[in-house]
Amino acid sequence: MAKLTVLITLFLLATATMLQAQAPIAKKKILLIGSFHFQNPGLDVAQVNTFNVMTEKSQKELEQIANKIQKFGPDKIFVEWSAAKQNTLDKFYNLNSDSLLRSSADEIVQVALRSAKKLHHTKLYGIDNRNSEFPYDSLVKGMKDAGQDALLEANEQNMKNYEIESNRKRKTYTLTKLLLDLNGKDYVDMDLQWYLNIANRAGKPDNGVGAYLVSEWYKRNLYMYALVQKLTESKDTSVMVLLGASHAAMFREFIRHDPQFELVELKSIL
Repeated sequence: MAKLTVLITLFLLATATMLQAQAPIAKKKILLIGSFHFQNPGLDVAQVNTFNVMTEKSQKELEQIANKIQKFGPDKIFVEWSAAKQNTLDKFYNLNSDSLLRSSADEIVQVALRSAKKLHHTKLYGIDNRNSEFPYDSLVKGMKDAGQDALLEANEQNMKNYEIESNRKRKTYTLTKLLLDLNGKDYVDMDLQWYLNIANRAGKPDNGVGAYLVSEWYKRNLYMYALVQKLTESKDTSVMVLLGASHAAMFREFIRHDPQFELVELKSIL
């Protein structure tokens, strides 16, 4: 009887160990927010009108958004700030918050810093990596040299449509609606399709200018995503990532294939 009891005990322990090993690991939640640059210096290829986030109406919206982020409760907030300049970001974060919120329209201040202060975080995490190129002028030249007139026309029309639609929305949408739109399926599909359907095709067969631009864009975003993976600790249950919308579109693909993370849509918390 004693031997049988020991065998049963060992069997139960082995079964429990096996079940524990097979138990799914709880995924960490990522609230991904793709944004336009509130304080746009005009460096983007597409040139669109500014949207004043410093109005009383937009400031109220930003407070509401930050309150919803606070309720979500991310353990860390990652932003589009050079990772190599984290010390500068730390000093910036420790400046007078009220003064920054009144003087700086930057989305890192208005969304990330505002939210982080409500959460009593001690810092923001910079993840941007600028060791890559975006040779747009060379891309267009490659199309011209290859006689890709239809592709050139498609690219110009794509850019024109984007600028027209963006300017229309910035005249009629609230700030909240603009952000929800940038995180919606239509925008994400449009953004990713430009890289694969237009940019990647550019150039003669022996000229990989298009593929080079696309690969450099992937490279930049992969380096950024790697920092989110590395800086998210085992104790963290959720994080937030605030990036330009085109970066966020790429991040969605990474998260979708990363078994350790679960995407949280902006619309689900607002």
